[in-house]
Amino acid sequence: MSAKKVKPVKYSPQPTSSRTTYILGGLAIVVIAAVVIGGVLWNNNRSKPRNEGYGGVSNSAVQVAIQEDGVVRLGTPGATTTIEVFEDPMCPYCAELENTNGQEIAQKIDEGTLAVRYHTLDFLNRLSASGDYSSRAAGALLCVADSGNAIAYSSFHSALFSPANQPKENGKSDHSNDDLAQIAKDSGADDATAQCISTGAKVADATAAAEKGSAALAASGARGTPTVIKDGTIIDALGDVNWVTKLN
Repeated sequence: MSAKKVKPVKYSPQPTSSRTTYILGGLAIVVIAAVVIGGVLWNNNRSKPRNEGYGGVSNSAVQVAIQEDGVVRLGTPGATTTIEVFEDPMCPYCAELENTNGQEIAQKIDEGTLAVRYHTLDFLNRLSASGDYSSRAAGALLCVADSGNAIAYSSFHSALFSPANQPKENGKSDHSNDDLAQIAKDSGADDATAQCISTGAKVADATAAAEKGSAALAASGARGTPTVIKDGTIIDALGDVNWVTKLN
């Protein structure tokens, strides 16, 4: 008896990716792209200058003065709100704060609703090419403050933190005292103030003030710069783009 022939079974390979898989994969790509684009747009918006075009302080009623412990106060005598700002001239995040909110702050100072007490620290000296840039820049700020020219101080403060002027951490160069003096003159400082900066006349005072400022920063519970404090409460100045408008 002959063996029964077995009918061959046709093999039909299954597709490795179904239509549903393609759809889900496409949706995933769209979602990821949306998250990435949204993050980029949010970051750009967060760091976009607020009140762009206003510039620095321009009201002649605004005063600048070196107060106790070397703190510089900028504002009208009767300003209704005062904030403490701790910063280091080498700090890139301090530059972000100044470049984002500096013009907003300047307008509120001009309007008499805000005064700022600047604590300039120098712990980032070690990351400067010269090894003492933060101290020298802090000394330059004291020279301008000591001149009593509030408009020049506001302009010079902004210029120090501008992308064009702030040295890079671990960079190959930074500004000499003469460079700082020229930036101050370009900001409206007089010749006597420029001479004060060129000779480093206020660097020792700035170093002493930075030491006290660092102690005050630690006592506040903050861990770094920039730190903004109002009435003893730390403000999320880098995380909340509307922090300046919420001050009053």
